[in-house]
Amino acid sequence: MTIFAISSIPLILVLGNSMLIPILPKMKSVLHISQLKVSLVISAFSIAAAISIPILGYLSDRFSRKAVIIPALILYGSGGLLAGVAAAWFSNAYVWIMVGRIMQGIGAAGTAPIAMALTGDLFKGGEQSKVLGLVEASNGIGKVISPLIGALFALLFWYVAFFAFPIFCFLSVLLTIFFIKEKKTKKEPPSFGTYVKGLASVFKTEGRWLFAAYLTGAICLFTLFGILFYISDILEKRYQIDGVLKGGILAIPLLFMTTTSYFTGAKIGKRMKRMKSLIILGLLLMTVSFASLIFFQKLVPFFTVLAVSSIGTGLVLPCINSFISGSVPTDKRGFVTSLYGSVRFLGVAIGPPIFSKLMEWSRTGMFLTTAGLTFICALLCMFLIRVAKKESSKEKEKDTLFEKLQFT
Repeated sequence: MTIFAISSIPLILVLGNSMLIPILPKMKSVLHISQLKVSLVISAFSIAAAISIPILGYLSDRFSRKAVIIPALILYGSGGLLAGVAAAWFSNAYVWIMVGRIMQGIGAAGTAPIAMALTGDLFKGGEQSKVLGLVEASNGIGKVISPLIGALFALLFWYVAFFAFPIFCFLSVLLTIFFIKEKKTKKEPPSFGTYVKGLASVFKTEGRWLFAAYLTGAICLFTLFGILFYISDILEKRYQIDGVLKGGILAIPLLFMTTTSYFTGAKIGKRMKRMKSLIILGLLLMTVSFASLIFFQKLVPFFTVLAVSSIGTGLVLPCINSFISGSVPTDKRGFVTSLYGSVRFLGVAIGPPIFSKLMEWSRTGMFLTTAGLTFICALLCMFLIRVAKKESSKEKEKDTLFEKLQFT
């Protein structure tokens, strides 16, 4: 139940944008707003979350993970409730919907990244990697089901999805309160100045490998959502597929990614050499898949080749999560994992607009550019993350992955 409770937290984060995508056209027509204003409903959430994540990460280190997660979930649900009430009854609905979305974005900052740090606190060794794989799989499941849930809610009223947020958040709050028990620490939390100096020392000595890990996580999410944006466009324009069927087709690559994430997290344990190998393998699979997509236009061959990149993403993300969540001491883990979450969020946010420009430029150029990015990440991970060939008995007893790695 502890694992189930932790996995429910990132699921809430994913619902924030994906569940609303099917209702945006209806929102535009009912509220009589421009396409730009509609896009801001998504952007406001993403920007508020990206800015707030490092701040809430610090607070989770300063106090406790649950002290941040529970209020964040309550704020997230309250923002959804405000947006739903405004859409149903307020005359100036759009302004209040935007206020609600900003509230949700701030609340979202205290969900998945803090849950990742919490996993690092509660679980060690192979169990930690397995739970992180489940957390990543939960994230993926949310991506799969949220467009379908949003489309189904829209069959009632277009704004019903907003009222679903407080329900989901309430359930997650209950699970967090009753089934997550944090380990009590007798140490006094460090002062802000001491905390900042400690973080500076971490990034000064380990900045190169953290840069590679952060960039890889961001590029994986950037390519995933960019490709989904491209698929969504061609399904509607070229094949006239829309609605729930379109959501089901978009779920196919996400299912491959989610399944692979689960099994990867279950198998890697605390074997760092295997983690590094799987990261590089996954990035190379993505590179080959994206480069090969230029030769395929028909749906079935296209999705067959695309599935290879989804499997690659599923190999990379749980391993990157394990490196980062176990890389630093508990008192700084919240900030480091939250900054990683912020970078991932930015990857998701910039994927669709950049891919829209690449689509206007060249289909071949779009896929080759994407392949080039994943190949560069593979090279960075290959050279900046170096794992000790042999571990002494003393090293095996060390608490964090960070202490067992040798870096350039």
